[in-house]
Amino acid sequence: MGQALWRLPPRQQQQLQEELADHLAESGGGKRDPGRDGGGAQRRAPQHCYSPDIYHLLKTRRGKEQHGFIDLEMLPPELGITILSYLNATDLCLAGCVWQDLGHDEYLWQGLCKSTWGHCSIYNKRLPAGFSYRRLYLQLDEGCLTFNANPQEGISYFMSKGILVDHPTELAKFIFYTRRLNWKMLRIYLDERRDVLDELVTLHNFSNQFLPNALREFFRHIHAPEERGEYLETLITKFSHRFCACNPGLVRDLGLSPDAVYVLCYSLILLSIDLTSPHVKNKMSKREFIRNTRRAAHNVSEDFVGHLYDNIYLIGHVAA
Repeated sequence: MGQALWRLPPRQQQQLQEELADHLAESGGGKRDPGRDGGGAQRRAPQHCYSPDIYHLLKTRRGKEQHGFIDLEMLPPELGITILSYLNATDLCLAGCVWQDLGHDEYLWQGLCKSTWGHCSIYNKRLPAGFSYRRLYLQLDEGCLTFNANPQEGISYFMSKGILVDHPTELAKFIFYTRRLNWKMLRIYLDERRDVLDELVTLHNFSNQFLPNALREFFRHIHAPEERGEYLETLITKFSHRFCACNPGLVRDLGLSPDAVYVLCYSLILLSIDLTSPHVKNKMSKREFIRNTRRAAHNVSEDFVGHLYDNIYLIGHVAA
């Protein structure tokens, strides 16, 4: 951060925050009436164990009866940055108009970038002189807006700025660790880039997950198409192989295979539509679901199929 930070132990930071809260209460409510306290007892004075300079600063502010929050630039830089770290990008820009040094601190903007876009190729590169995470945040935001209008142009923008590398694994990680991309545009892009889709599927870990819950998690990252078609079949096929690869013990104990999981996934999707759609008058019963599913997946036990029905009935659609 370009300057030596005054580090305070956590206990002292907590006490300092309590002191600031006391200051705000007194400055906002005026002088306290001793008669309002129970039996006129005096309010217990807080114990001050932090630096005399900070205590003197707070005491001076109280003496002047100033209203509003204390000037962050008068606090140790580390404490001021900790307070501003709770702001989003818009509020941090506004804070930068008041506290320019703190509001433009690279540590804060780096945290915002990595919390919003968990993976970018540029994070693993050696950053050039004069690099700014604040500028990177604006570029990432601009790139996402471009992607949500045109996926190919958005990816090209990221590559032109050196943010992403044109490699399926890098692109898949970028998509997996961000929620700023429009799911409809993302579906179009993944339908065109099957190599990126393959890498994206391998990033999911379905170990020790019940099949309907794993399918829900999968469709939260890779949204299912609205209509049945080749793309939906591709998604379920890739999911089935990945689920079996993550659960070899379950596959062995229950006698599952990628083909059996594929059939079960389609059964779960159809059951989800049947139970949740207001247009379906006669809902499928548990007995009917077990009978229909076991006709297609002979090796799956009746108890396991029954648990699948219960999950959909209690939790809801797998692709909602």
